[in-house]
Amino acid sequence: MAEWLYEAGIGEARAALVDGDQILEARVEREGAGPRVGAVVGARLLEAGKSPLVALDWPGAPTASLTGLPSSTSIGAALTVEIGRMALRERGRDKPARARIAEVGAAIGDGPDLRTRVAATGLPVTELRSTDPDRLEQAGWSELIDHVRTGHWPFAGGALWVDATPAMVLIDIDGDGDALTLAKAGAKAAAAVIRCCDIGGSIGIDFPSLPDRAGRHAIDAAVDAALPQPYERTAVNGFGLMQIIRRRDRPSLIEQIVLDPVATDAALLLRQAERAVGTGGLMLTARPAVIDHIAAHPGWIAMLQNRTGRPAQLIGDAKIKGIGHAQ
Repeated sequence: MAEWLYEAGIGEARAALVDGDQILEARVEREGAGPRVGAVVGARLLEAGKSPLVALDWPGAPTASLTGLPSSTSIGAALTVEIGRMALRERGRDKPARARIAEVGAAIGDGPDLRTRVAATGLPVTELRSTDPDRLEQAGWSELIDHVRTGHWPFAGGALWVDATPAMVLIDIDGDGDALTLAKAGAKAAAAVIRCCDIGGSIGIDFPSLPDRAGRHAIDAAVDAALPQPYERTAVNGFGLMQIIRRRDRPSLIEQIVLDPVATDAALLLRQAERAVGTGGLMLTARPAVIDHIAAHPGWIAMLQNRTGRPAQLIGDAKIKGIGHAQ
């Protein structure tokens, strides 16, 4: 039976829905990502008109676009809003959160955290500690992160190339042999990646060209069988392209990892440090950007030292590539 593996990491909570030795869904929630979906927060109106904008009463005063604003509201007015979509990062630009006027009497507070959301699925949740066997790693967590980083997802008979562009996430199916066989296998693999990484918004899948209508209908059916609702899609056209639209209210795993590599490597280095074997001082060595990111959050180091019982030291080394190492 599938179960959630949940880990309250340092600076980052992570969860994986695992069935046997396969990760079906992977979720990451980072500290400082801003108010979650469902959060009710105070705000101040910055801009009115067709595109109202508010500054949220939140660390850093992030902005949010706003719907449901009464036309008589003045600039600078104090409001209470509910977050409907978190802030999103895209290549070359960031999108502010989306909010709406909260219901009268709504209590100020953040939205459901990752632990609460996975529990709400009704599936069993196992909480992991750094002293436990590393079941996330046994299920392939590092391999999953590598696939997301490179955008390369092999499957039997071919591979997917996944790229998050500002317009949409593009999935290209690459391989040799019979086009219909490859397209069917690619449909299943693409649906698995979409589900696993919680990809939302507009998604384009480029299948091998199939000249006959029956083959294209078979691909439509393969996607519908593999991808859980809700979503909308087009049929595969004569050029092999299908477009899928899914709800997008949080950043996908691809956005989090690919578009914020420093935060990704910092979280992975801290995870490695929690599990480092040995006694005495604990040295975390990584490229300066990663070390600076960790150093900017002194609470993380305090938590690491408390969990491991070892004093920790940060060492920046420009020659280090990738995550770095802890020992």
